[in-house]
Amino acid sequence: MLTVSDVRFPTSLEQHGSDAMHTDPDYSVAYVVIETDQGMHGYGLTFTVGRGTEIVVCAVEALSALVVGKSLEEIVSDFRGFYRLLTSDGQMRWIGPEKGVIQLATAAVLNAVWDLWARSEGKPLWKLLVEMDPRKLISCIDFRYITDALTEQEALDILVKAQTGKQQRVDQMLKEGYPAYTTSCAWLGYSDQLLKQLCTDALNDGWTKFKVKVGADLEDDIRRCSLIRQMIGPHNTLMIDANQRWDVGEAITWVTRLAEYKPLWIEEPTSPDDILGHAAISKALAPLGIGVATGEQCHNRVMFKQFLQASALQFVQIDSCRLGSVNENLAVLLMAHKFKVPVCPHAGGVGLCELVQHLILFDYISVSASLDNRMCEFVDHLHQHFRSPVVIQNAHYMPPKDPGYSCEMLESSVQTHQYPQGQVWKNLQ
Repeated sequence: MLTVSDVRFPTSLEQHGSDAMHTDPDYSVAYVVIETDQGMHGYGLTFTVGRGTEIVVCAVEALSALVVGKSLEEIVSDFRGFYRLLTSDGQMRWIGPEKGVIQLATAAVLNAVWDLWARSEGKPLWKLLVEMDPRKLISCIDFRYITDALTEQEALDILVKAQTGKQQRVDQMLKEGYPAYTTSCAWLGYSDQLLKQLCTDALNDGWTKFKVKVGADLEDDIRRCSLIRQMIGPHNTLMIDANQRWDVGEAITWVTRLAEYKPLWIEEPTSPDDILGHAAISKALAPLGIGVATGEQCHNRVMFKQFLQASALQFVQIDSCRLGSVNENLAVLLMAHKFKVPVCPHAGGVGLCELVQHLILFDYISVSASLDNRMCEFVDHLHQHFRSPVVIQNAHYMPPKDPGYSCEMLESSVQTHQYPQGQVWKNLQ
């Protein structure tokens, strides 16, 4: 059985998540629960920002017929085939293909399947991946359309080579965790007073890497970046994020004006689909020592392939729900390693931190074996609604220990935040 719910949180009331393009987001999920005949459950979700979640729910319901009636063993014994079944349905594919609402729905379903698989093995997802035979892992990936950039054999060679020192990296992660950066201090809608308070609190909690939303007003950006840089000092790391606001030339001009604040990267400077535009921005900003980061809206492995081939980004930002779940993220992690581009995942929202921590742990332990220029985004919102919320210590993600993919929500949270009938939304009417 597969059920899906529209669950929304009214974060727009306090401007949480606000940026230059998304001024009033209500963090939301299409929340999927798969139940087997034996009474086992798998939980999955895909992240949205309010209106439109109902469309993703409809897409999940349309895909559910391809899932119900299959056994877990049947799916995971040919996971590549099952991935193709969902992404290549002769009629549903037309409204994708492998992008947009259909891919978001595919991710929600597959996230639940991966959660179910990890639970059936009694392991957190990252451990399931890390301990999986490399050939089995490769068999989960659809290499169609990317063999000109990464062949199956090359991917296998990467995984086999990374077996060396793997246990030491597991031990290191269990002890130290994976480095994180915070976006919680400087949403665009926050007042200076709140920004200063949150920045002070974060510094006291050990944070050294901070991201600031920019792109609405240049003079305001200069003031806010100056304020943040003063607060965090010259040696801590600053990143800036425009959330697709600019044209290519405008992005180069605007970021050049902000260069004195020494940002490590400019994130999503222009349309997320403009690969050649990102390449032009990357080339123009390279002399300033500013990289380009993008990927949270990059909807499939084919686009990431082209970004990498075109040297259009210096930081790969995978998303656990925008791409086709773990299967497609594995392909991108392996391509990024081949092209020697660090992966710094997008997170935040509802459940994205819980999900993506598993992927970045796998990347370090079983693929990249490097922490150079690598960090994972953290946003401190809504974790209390999950049965196994993220654990941050000393600005590091600590590896999850509970079996599964960490995206099971509390039933009480699902009920009270269901849209529009949940009590939270009734109270706002």
